[in-house]
Amino acid sequence: MSGARRRWWLWGLGALLAALVALVALVAVPILTHHDQGLSHQDPSGQEWPLAASATGDDGRDRSIRVTDEDGGTPDTSALREGDRLVVEGAGYDAGQGIYVAICAIPDDPSIKPGPCLGGVPSQEPEEVVEGTVQYAPSNWINDDWAWKLFGARSYDDPEAGTFTAYLEVPAPADEHVDCREVACGIYTRNDHTAAADRVQDLFVPVGFAG
Repeated sequence: MSGARRRWWLWGLGALLAALVALVALVAVPILTHHDQGLSHQDPSGQEWPLAASATGDDGRDRSIRVTDEDGGTPDTSALREGDRLVVEGAGYDAGQGIYVAICAIPDDPSIKPGPCLGGVPSQEPEEVVEGTVQYAPSNWINDDWAWKLFGARSYDDPEAGTFTAYLEVPAPADEHVDCREVACGIYTRNDHTAAADRVQDLFVPVGFAG
């Protein structure tokens, strides 16, 4: 290899390594520097099977979620069936932080992370979600960071208002981690893996399963 070619090869390799380091830093720094914001303080609804929930978190933000069926109607969340399709709309969330939306076990203590969740956390395989498309899945990942969008995260609808729309296809009521026929479960929002210990965006609507 000539000297000129060797230099070009080294410069190309150096540029690639610099890009990889920059990407790792972009992903890792927010996780390492995140400060937990506290609890969500979800308001009691007074209903056995509410379709909405609201909270004013320790960070001062007012959050809310609402659950409808895929046609915008009223689902029977007391008797869900595998394959049911639900739409979860939220408002007031901190769009600077990603969230997961899924059916999870309700913890006895609100300071404990909800879970396990049916279907696990959303896949983080490289798969960019096309903006504006509707893709139903057992769990949804909402994150406005462009890097995470490359791994299947959906964007917030309006980052300033903290609004989002999640599309859930109800999974089987039990898997190897949790049985929602035996323990209380709910459709949850919770911070994603970049702030897994932070409970300030935990909101839920309780659900049950038919049969």
